Amino acid sequence: MLLNKHLVMTGPLYPTRNSDGYRASLSSSPQRRTMSTFETRVSLVLALVSQASSVSQRLLMDLASETAKYAFPRRFESSNLEEALMSVPDLETVKFKVLSRKDQYEIREVEPYFIAETTMPGKNGFDFYGASQSFNALAGYLFGENTTKERMEMTTPVFTRRNQSDGEKMEMTTPVITKKLQDQDKWQMSFVMPAKYGAKLPSPKDQSVRIKEVPRRLVAVTAFSGFVTDEEVKLRESKLRSALRNDKQFQVKEGAQVEVAQYNPPFTLPFTRRNEVALEVEKKQG
Repeated sequence: MLLNKHLVMTGPLYPTRNSDGYRASLSSSPQRRTMSTFETRVSLVLALVSQASSVSQRLLMDLASETAKYAFPRRFESSNLEEALMSVPDLETVKFKVLSRKDQYEIREVEPYFIAETTMPGKNGFDFYGASQSFNALAGYLFGENTTKERMEMTTPVFTRRNQSDGEKMEMTTPVITKKLQDQDKWQMSFVMPAKYGAKLPSPKDQSVRIKEVPRRLVAVTAFSGFVTDEEVKLRESKLRSALRNDKQFQVKEGAQVEVAQYNPPFTLPFTRRNEVALEVEKKQG
């Protein structure tokens, strides 16, 4: 009895055949299967591919978002066919209110903003060497060459403008501005800074780049397409000054120097480019 009870509790000592005639397994629990080196490598590769795919999708979405700003540009209110064909990237720009609009120009009240500026090395405001060197210095600051290594978003336009001889703070809008220093025969270029930083902008590492605040002001603006040259700027400035002499509300501010705003990247077709020539103005007395 004891032997039989023992046998019943422990089960058969040898494999037996079941009712179908097949051998029964010694154990009903499955054994764990180990992965081979090849299978481990394949799994690792698949995991890396999946991760890379996720990163690529994010990069593609960011690229698509940035491309859309140029592929689907904004348009200013136009007064003629030339302006109707102009377009600007959908980037942050200087805020302004149009106070008056004439056939040849409009008067804007521009809100305060901050700029990063640098003096151009060339004698002209739009020679390739001087413009490229100044643009690269400002772009470097915007894209991380600053004390906090902050990468800021691109704005528009780029300003090029002449400076007041009395050292007055430069006033610019979202383009890059180039301005001429009267006493030194130099021009200055500037980028408008993203508004979200306000006065809390990081300091530039490049000593040739300076941060300034531009106060609220009134400007008369005329727009034109094509590429910007010194001759074209002189012609547009002359026409703007002449037209403003007949304005009954506004006049050119004493000592005002021309500034040029360029809104588009280099690959933009000439007839769709938007450029502006501006002069600071003030209301007439009486």
